[in-house]
Amino acid sequence: MDIGQLMTLQGTIFLLAGVGIFIRKKNLLPEEARGMLTDLLIDVILPCNIALSFRIDIDREILANLGTGFLVAWVIQAVAWALSRALYRRHPDGTKQVLQYATVCSNGGFMGSPIAESVFGSMGLMYSAVFLIPQRIVMWSAGLTLFTEAPDKKTLAKKVLTHPCIIAVFVGMFLMLADPPLPAFLENAASALGSCNTPISMLMVGMILVEVDDIRSLFSWDILRYTIVRLVILPGIIFAGCRLAGIDRLVTGVAVLLTAMPAACMTTVLAAKYDGDVIFASKCVVFSTAMTLVSLPVWCMLL
Repeated sequence: MDIGQLMTLQGTIFLLAGVGIFIRKKNLLPEEARGMLTDLLIDVILPCNIALSFRIDIDREILANLGTGFLVAWVIQAVAWALSRALYRRHPDGTKQVLQYATVCSNGGFMGSPIAESVFGSMGLMYSAVFLIPQRIVMWSAGLTLFTEAPDKKTLAKKVLTHPCIIAVFVGMFLMLADPPLPAFLENAASALGSCNTPISMLMVGMILVEVDDIRSLFSWDILRYTIVRLVILPGIIFAGCRLAGIDRLVTGVAVLLTAMPAACMTTVLAAKYDGDVIFASKCVVFSTAMTLVSLPVWCMLL
């Protein structure tokens, strides 16, 4: 594994968060700008990013070869969802939403694919693209319901199905399956907007961390427990299950690496959008990402 590439990715994340801290410390953006950035991410940038993330070349032969990996990816989502529902029942709603979503949804899109490529080459990158499809579907469907409240199931379904990010999932699946030609200016504009996802998300994390009074709170039991679940227990379950089932080494390796990613940056964005515990969400993102400095090299050695 290219340790240098891993360190570069992690350094990039922390530097972007640091810029967000600088912005708030210097009051370059007012506090209310966070809500505006949240709306911009949810309604414009993320839909572009999601739709284009499905635009990968998959023919019938590749689909057949990747069928096992695709099933494993859905198993990962099922295991993560089950753990998220079982582990955090006693937490208050704002904190529970954050912990559940961060358990189901990892930062696999930004960190996972480059790391899978550095370990397993171009095949690892291709497998990771397919592995991320179920997570993208779950994070903007079932995952979104963790933050979205409605008086009844019909209203909830309507709110979820008309959400810009859910619509983007449907558009992305159409682009993947039909593979229609798109005008270059349209694809380039959408790609440019979508590429802003991680920078703006991490700037927001940094802006929110300014509000943390006691840095020692990053080491609270709730955050430590979540990080162990996200970085150790979940990938450990997948690793053991794949080995027991005799699944191909490449499929196992990509599955474990993508499962061992830290909390998704979107955890903070959604907590800000839907009145979750946004400061706690930022702590989960920052602390779990920092701990990958230890956990990811260990997993790579085991694989």
